[in-house]
This record gives sequence, C-alpha cells and structure tokens, in this order.
Amino acid sequence: MSGEAAPPLARSTLDRAAHRRGDSQWLTEAWLRARVLMLDSTDEGRTLARTETSPPTLVLFGAGDVPAGSESTAMFLGVEPDGVPVFAVDAPLPVIPGTRAVHLREVGHLLVDREAGIFTTALALVNWHTRHGYSASTGAPTAMDEAGWSRVDRNGGRIWPRTDPAMIVLVHDGVDGPDGRCLLGNNVSWQGTPGGRRYSCLAGYVEPGESAEAAVLREVREEVGVGVERIGYVGSQAWPFPGSLMLGFLATANPTEPVRVDPSEIAYARWFSRREIGAALAGQTVDVGDGAQLILPPPSSIALFLIHRWLDGWVNADR
Repeated sequence: MSGEAAPPLARSTLDRAAHRRGDSQWLTEAWLRARVLMLDSTDEGRTLARTETSPPTLVLFGAGDVPAGSESTAMFLGVEPDGVPVFAVDAPLPVIPGTRAVHLREVGHLLVDREAGIFTTALALVNWHTRHGYSASTGAPTAMDEAGWSRVDRNGGRIWPRTDPAMIVLVHDGVDGPDGRCLLGNNVSWQGTPGGRRYSCLAGYVEPGESAEAAVLREVREEVGVGVERIGYVGSQAWPFPGSLMLGFLATANPTEPVRVDPSEIAYARWFSRREIGAALAGQTVDVGDGAQLILPPPSSIALFLIHRWLDGWVNADR
C-alpha cells in the first residue's frame, strides 16, 4: 500500500492569512520576524535544502540574512501554527556548506507537509510573477503589489495570480487483482531516456466552457481513441511548472477497444497489468519494446499518486 492520503504537492500547514496582504503596517512588522524561503527564478525556481537529512529540510532564512534589495520581491505566504509569518523572495542562492539547490520536482514528495506547502506556494507565485511583467490588456509594465498576490500597472490596472486547470486520468479496466490493467501513454514531447521509455496517465488542459469531466472524455478520445465511463474524481494538486492545477480522476474503459494514438501528442500507448506496474515500482525491468524498459512518472507527480491508488486496489472510479 502506498499509504498516501493526499497527492504529494497538496499538503500544507500554513494559514494563508489573506486578510493581511493589504495591511502594509502589519507586513512591515511581520517581515522583521519572518522565516524566508529564497528561490532563484533564473534557476527554475530552485531553493536550498539539506538533503543529507531524512526527510530533507528546506533552508529558511531570517529577513536580515537575505541579499540586500531582495525584500522588494518579498511574497507573503502565510502564518505558521506557531504564529511566525513566512515569506519567499526571488534571489540568487548563497553557497552554504551542507546544502544544495533543489527543484520541487526532485524533493516535493520527500518533504514534510509544512515544507511541501511552503515550497509549492512560493514556486507558483514566483513563476506567475516572472511571466506577468506586463499587462496583457495595455502592454504597460506591472509591479508586484499586495504582498505578492497581485500586480498593478501605472494606471492602477490590477491582475491576480491565475491557475490553469488541467485534468489527468488513470484509465483502467475495472478488474481486481494482478491481471487488472491500466492504460498509459508516452507523450511525444518527453525527452527520451537511454534504455527507458516513460509512460504516464493521460492529461490535458480543460478548455473554455468545458467541465473537467468533459475534458477527461475528450482528451482520452483524442489522444488514444478510447471511450471512458465511470469517471470519478480523486484529488488535485498544484503543478507550478509553470502554473497548473492538476485535477486527478480514475475512469474505466474497455481494453478490447482499439488504441489509436494521436501522433501529434502521443508516441506510444498501451495497457499494463498491475503485475507489470508493481514490478516497475519495485525496480524490476519491464520490457516495453525496442529494448526499452518501463519508466513511471516521478514521485512528486499526481500521476504516480493515481497509479498507486489503482495499484493498491482503488479500482472503483466512484470511490
């Protein structure tokens, strides 16, 4: 059993305290006693962590320890259970013995709930700010405001962080036991791994005017030519690469229905048994043809969370 109660990047202990975002006096005082996470937007939003510990731990700084001028990028993330405010800043990372720069994809699933929430929120905000330096409606430059939770142009036009909804679905045949199968695909945009081929759940953005469930039906039909039913919502998590919310589903399909991939999106797609998925997770070689072995999604992804749900016996899409 995976033992996971929630997707790996859907964990947090912070009180976001949104009512404080416009309180400049409180924010000024809070900054002086804050814990601060430093991220470097020029290095894919990496931050410092001590990885020799188990679990790894993020490095949080005092306000007086961050580089001069970086307070102008300070983003208020929330308040910890002990009452200490938490901020993030976008700045080059210092060299500290015993630490190294890490990416959320790399360590998100290993962090405790508190630090997973801090890192995920900070990276989502940093990525949004780096992509919205100008107003989409006027082209005017924008500046950070409301403690990092909006941007405003010189005429007072304001924009707020947005998250793009995307569905991701583990399609399975509804069969219990080791012979039950799930349908996974290999996206054409994924870089190849020598001797391996990555397969994952099918996914896609929710289009304007479309429900998430309708997106599941459409995307699966478009990508692999298979119809699904018994669509059931499982959970969601942020995926700030650069700014998505992944809505996770399970759905059933008939494995005798021909799989016809859309070559513009999917390079390979096939059914895998629980026995094969379990073997791959155990580090065993599972041949997927052409001398390649099966590679499953990374541990920080909701895709692997959905695979575990199915593998561990959660085969009913409406559970």
